[in-house]
Amino acid sequence: MRIAFFLSAVSLGYCLAARAADSSLLYSFEQEQELQTIRVSHARASRLKHFVTSGHYALQVDFEATERPQIEFSTPPRTDWRPSGAIAVDAANPSDEPLEFSMEVEDAAGARTAGHAAFALRPHESGSYALALNSPEPVERGMRGGPPLPGFHLMAQDHHPIDMGHVAKIRIFLLKPARPRTFVIDNVRLTPAVTYEKIVDAFGQYTRAEWRGKLKTEAEFAKQRDEEQAALKSDPALPDRDEYGGWTAGPQLDATGYFRTTERDGKWWLVTPSGHLFFSLGFNAITPTEGDTVVEGREPMFQWLPAAGDPLAAHYGVTREASPLGLKIKFAHGRTFQFYAANLERKYGRDWRGRWQTVTLARLPAWGFNTIGNWSDPRLYEAKRVPYTVTLDIEGQFAEVPSGNDYWKRMSDPFDPAFAEAADRSARKVVQRRDDPWCLGTFVDNELSWGTMKDERGRDGLALGTLSLGSSSPAKRAFVSQLRKRYDTIEAFNRAWGVNLSEWQALLEQPFDAAGEINEAMRHDMRAFVRALAGQYFRTVRDALKKYDPNHLYLGSRFAWYTQETVEACAEFCDMLSFNIYRPRVEHAAWSFLDNLGKPVMVGEFHMGATDRGMFHAGLVSTPDQEARAAMFTDYVRSVVDNPVFVGCHYFKYADEPLTGRPGDGENYSIGFTTVVDGLYSEMIEAAKKVSAEMYPRRSRMAP
Repeated sequence: MRIAFFLSAVSLGYCLAARAADSSLLYSFEQEQELQTIRVSHARASRLKHFVTSGHYALQVDFEATERPQIEFSTPPRTDWRPSGAIAVDAANPSDEPLEFSMEVEDAAGARTAGHAAFALRPHESGSYALALNSPEPVERGMRGGPPLPGFHLMAQDHHPIDMGHVAKIRIFLLKPARPRTFVIDNVRLTPAVTYEKIVDAFGQYTRAEWRGKLKTEAEFAKQRDEEQAALKSDPALPDRDEYGGWTAGPQLDATGYFRTTERDGKWWLVTPSGHLFFSLGFNAITPTEGDTVVEGREPMFQWLPAAGDPLAAHYGVTREASPLGLKIKFAHGRTFQFYAANLERKYGRDWRGRWQTVTLARLPAWGFNTIGNWSDPRLYEAKRVPYTVTLDIEGQFAEVPSGNDYWKRMSDPFDPAFAEAADRSARKVVQRRDDPWCLGTFVDNELSWGTMKDERGRDGLALGTLSLGSSSPAKRAFVSQLRKRYDTIEAFNRAWGVNLSEWQALLEQPFDAAGEINEAMRHDMRAFVRALAGQYFRTVRDALKKYDPNHLYLGSRFAWYTQETVEACAEFCDMLSFNIYRPRVEHAAWSFLDNLGKPVMVGEFHMGATDRGMFHAGLVSTPDQEARAAMFTDYVRSVVDNPVFVGCHYFKYADEPLTGRPGDGENYSIGFTTVVDGLYSEMIEAAKKVSAEMYPRRSRMAP
């Protein structure tokens, strides 16, 4: 084992002795007596001499396969780490498998950092890793991910405070390794704190790092623009496509003049208005004006903001966007600035909107995308060059129901007559699209609070939430009415539910607390109600939508959370089901419950991100770099193409989110195909071209 690692260390080519000049070294393992400060639990530690730097030692740790093998360093009494802001370590993974490790610091009173997040090392990877100490959470600065510590991979999500003046212990550990693992560390040290001062340049880019594609001068916009224009002219679109992006090399079906669905040879498909099979590969949020970020109260973060009278000051705005119920974030509202739109004006001139639209409509087919998805600029629809989906929200004042899993907002109460009125009023907006063959269909609402399948109470959440309300709730009245039809008397209900109510009115008027065990009768009744509530919602929306637009597909409500009952109701009333699936791929086994519903399915949102080019947060599905991100994108799309019930997937989103977070929820994810300066992630574009070129023949050949 030791000889094998020597060879690995040489191949790493990484000098673990290297460390920042302004850091404070705690352990270098140059002296044998340093091992006396180490305690091990289900691990073995030994000094290891490197060949990389003559005479230099590191610490090799052999961890056992157990719950939490660890090493612990005891610091001298009353160790004072002020004013340092992070503890860092050089680390190497000598094995052929990925490895994740965590760090934890404890003070003299026993308070410790959370230690939940982990650093991920690829096989034979090495680097410098830091754990921020007593730093504010990024949400306190108005963003989801904070700036890195230059020179380090930063574990930025651990913000449990400790007494930095009385530090007692440092721990490095693994969580549940499946087999014994070997790990090498060196140069345990303190580093300065992460700062937010002047982290954004005049173009909205991070100031403290360099990467391929970072713009330095305004003159570079013209060069970037001209190079892309030449590339688009030389490679405008994929072959074997009809005007809508359907597959001309496939079978010719009936041309109905509008998009429709069909099941053919055991696989669901969309069909274009001209009668060709269609798989929808789309983008969400294709818009030049979604890149605003709050600057009010955060002015010190920015190197430059336009002064009054500057032409780019036109890109200031004000937002009062509501924050999600499940998130508390500062600087969510106030004066904003649009770096993305300002850069488009710098790049394309005074007619930047029109020129951006022209370029975007050329990019989509050239990159292999055939659908404009949710929250995109409606002006793109009018060009009649790329099919699109309509985005519709049911807006109005109506009752709501808690589900216990209410991230964005509580669930709409479809039993409220005001909901039906709001649905009708909202659906009128689709009249203008009813005769447009380029319209694929309409998504109505997004990521509603349906409950979850994670546990029994999550599945019954809408019923439990309804029971917690009073008689003024239309849903509560509907639930009690359902129970009265099932049970002839209040006594029969009491026996079934194990309660002791004097009359039905008591159940209706008083909040009912089902905090105890849910018996079989209760579970049956609650799931029947959840099914009824979902059916009432989807039926009401369908009727309103089809009243004003009978020609296009009702694409569902884009489930992020769902239960079996809500999915079944959707399948009954919608032309298609839609799920926002943020995972590395769509595993057929995990989604096999969709196979027998008799309706096709769309992925409404997915993405994968990486922070190797100046961004702070990789989004909901993280990858280490752009190459890995492109590979995951390819595999994800293939996994959808290979699933017989899925007919498309839409990527969220077209451009990166603002470096300092979007208003409302502070998302600053590095997930786009384009950057804040309208630069391109070429790896993602090439991956999209490749997977789009193969998707029709691949899907047609797969076994049903």
